[in-house]
Amino acid sequence: MILVDSSVWIDYFRGTATPQAEKLDSLLGSEPIATGELILIEALQGFDSDRDFNQARKLMTSLVIVDLAGQSMAIQAAKNFRALRSLGITVRKTIDTVIATRCIKSGLPLLYSDREFDPFVEYLGLRSALPGT
Repeated sequence: MILVDSSVWIDYFRGTATPQAEKLDSLLGSEPIATGELILIEALQGFDSDRDFNQARKLMTSLVIVDLAGQSMAIQAAKNFRALRSLGITVRKTIDTVIATRCIKSGLPLLYSDREFDPFVEYLGLRSALPGT
């Protein structure tokens, strides 16, 4: 199973041709894909039309929805943030820290296009679902 970040979903729904959006398109219907409740919020909040919102909601909620947060995950995310900060890296988005931490803890590869995740791959063992990212 692969967890897909909102950065990829947003490109996918906008029709933006990126390697990550193309990978998502190839995975849909052929491999298990997961998303998280926080990712669901980030991806769905950008829709202007009810029709597009409802189509995207239907697709995304048909997938496995991973609970990303919780007390133990929050504490581990803070530890991961601090570990990266000790290396001189400041992660700008708390949600990205939570997503990366859940993937690391659960052994889920993450399909992402947001560079915020790169330090988690390089230093903390996050697995990228797209080689070279």
